[in-house]
Amino acid sequence: MKRNLFISAALIMFVSIMFVTGCKSNSTNYNSTPTTPSNSGANEVLMQSSMFNPSSITVSAGTKITWTNKDGYDHTVTSGTPAQTTGLFDSGNISAGGTFSFTFNTKGTYQYFCRIHSSMMQATVTVQ
Repeated sequence: MKRNLFISAALIMFVSIMFVTGCKSNSTNYNSTPTTPSNSGANEVLMQSSMFNPSSITVSAGTKITWTNKDGYDHTVTSGTPAQTTGLFDSGNISAGGTFSFTFNTKGTYQYFCRIHSSMMQATVTVQ
């Protein structure tokens, strides 16, 4: 009887350990906040955690900015605001790992947003 109890306890422990270690998820948590600083370059904006990072960037006229999608789902880079686009640029859907670039030749402040996540993804480029 004691032997059966010992075997049952060992089996339960083994199954529990296998269950816990086997349940690690390979999926990405899209609502997580990055715990490390971004590695964006001087003229790069990252789309990460459903945010533009940085949300405001200042460059000289003639500068090309590249947006890189670091999330696991699509984003856009669209000039203007959700209420009114300007038509200056629109990336269309940028899939995970994709990029979009635009050269800002004229001084001014340019607002842009993500058409898919417009309520939380809005940013500006200031050209001097």
